[in-house]
Amino acid sequence: MKNKTETQDPEEQYNLGLMHANGQGAPKDAEEAVEWFRLAAEQGNIKAQYHLGGMYFKGEGVTKDNKKAVKWYRLAAEQRYADAQFILGAIYANGEGVPGDSKEAMKWYRLAAEQGQARAQFMLGVMHANGEGVPEDYKEAVKWYRLAAEQAHSDAQLNLGVMYANGNGVPADEKAAAKWYRMAAEQGIAVAQFNLALVHDKGEGVPEDREEAVKWYRLAAEQGLANAQLNLGARYEDGKGVPQDDEQAAKWYRRAAEQGLSLAQFNLGVRYDNGKGVPEDGKEAVRWYRLAAEQGHAMAQYNLGLSYRLGSGVPEDPVMAYAWINLAGSNGKDVSEAKRVIEEKLSPEGISEAHGLTRQLKKDYPDIY
Repeated sequence: MKNKTETQDPEEQYNLGLMHANGQGAPKDAEEAVEWFRLAAEQGNIKAQYHLGGMYFKGEGVTKDNKKAVKWYRLAAEQRYADAQFILGAIYANGEGVPGDSKEAMKWYRLAAEQGQARAQFMLGVMHANGEGVPEDYKEAVKWYRLAAEQAHSDAQLNLGVMYANGNGVPADEKAAAKWYRMAAEQGIAVAQFNLALVHDKGEGVPEDREEAVKWYRLAAEQGLANAQLNLGARYEDGKGVPQDDEQAAKWYRRAAEQGLSLAQFNLGVRYDNGKGVPEDGKEAVRWYRLAAEQGHAMAQYNLGLSYRLGSGVPEDPVMAYAWINLAGSNGKDVSEAKRVIEEKLSPEGISEAHGLTRQLKKDYPDIY
């Protein structure tokens, strides 16, 4: 291996840095890599400047220093190195080592995107779609999403599918939406897998196919996407696209419920109430109803109220029952009959107390409103 006095060629210095950085053809040594990158970078080698910026940004072989990272990225970016331009755009977008500046981020993203850098094209699409650093412009967003998507950028494929689904920047086109969802889904993007499952479930842009929907729900669910877990549970509950299976339904509802999805929490509560796929357990039913109710789920509020009325899983408490059922009514559930039944057991003072408790619940859980 050559020492640092034996070569002055910047390309060779860069290659030696790369060998030490990757441990290929030389011992893996981040500090040694930094020294070779520096020698090449100081002679204007673009790739060495870019990699030296990366070493400072990640704190590999040197003390992490975002300002020095920006210095080296900028030198490479100013020599039209597209990857450096993209990273510099991201640094300005996130305010790392420089003050956050969406217009400056846009400038560097555009320079990289115009050279065909797919990640920069995607970010230009995002910024035009969200009006960050530029006026909101869906047509311009579609243009950049498409350029990145055609280079197999999976998030751009997903977003382009969403634009077609919603008719933003392009005429609404269910077939085109499904096409782009599929491309992203096949690259493992969980949201795209979920969206593809939805269009197969509904027959939007593709033939209705419940088995195909279940396939994609499962792939997304296994990546932890809560809405996919919920929908997979529902497919096991109703037996559409998969054999009906209460235990599997409860399993997938639980996974979504543990991520805080209120409908899944409610569904799991119902299963504990009825003993479907899980042992019948009033206390567990109440636990899941409460979690969903505190997020504003009207049916969970209603069922929690019924649990208090009947003393199922909690001590019987008509005041608490009335308060939760009253809250469900505020959220759109028809509760007139249930309230009438409880009112027959309550004194005027009890009804007044229950109304006060309803007001307290609204204050305790403001997200409900």
